[in-house]
Amino acid sequence: MTIQVGDKLPEAKFRVMTAEGPQVKTTDDIFKGKKVALFAVPGAYTGTCHKMHLPSIFLNAYAIKDKGVNTIAIVSVNDAFVMNAWKRDTDQRDEAVFLADGNADFTKAIGMELDASGNGLGIRSKRYSMLVEDGVVKKLNLEPAPGKVEVSGGDTLLAQL
Repeated sequence: MTIQVGDKLPEAKFRVMTAEGPQVKTTDDIFKGKKVALFAVPGAYTGTCHKMHLPSIFLNAYAIKDKGVNTIAIVSVNDAFVMNAWKRDTDQRDEAVFLADGNADFTKAIGMELDASGNGLGIRSKRYSMLVEDGVVKKLNLEPAPGKVEVSGGDTLLAQL
């Protein structure tokens, strides 16, 4: 079942790269007591994600945070090493936390998995943006086509704040 506005995020674990290597962060670590703009992409470095989705987030990051958002988080079904390299290559002002959902546990738990095995990508995440307050979904923008950024970009979420 796909998560809806008003639902609480389920318990899940992400991997985040630190100076000591990959560390586990739980949904409570990321969302509890905070207002979080969560952006999900099918894959790090993939065309639409890299050239369209991430730029829409970082172009609006200051304005999103000025509206009271504590954390901008980007999640993808990739490992922590890939997500760390993608952060290094795209997040020049250190504005977001990059969450690795390598086994798609979080993605599956909220019903956002996408079978991209026909393109050799395996199970990935659908493209969406979400405003989460203290672990509860307040806004949800699910992209109807994974190759487009029409409703899930930073500009759309900013307009909803």
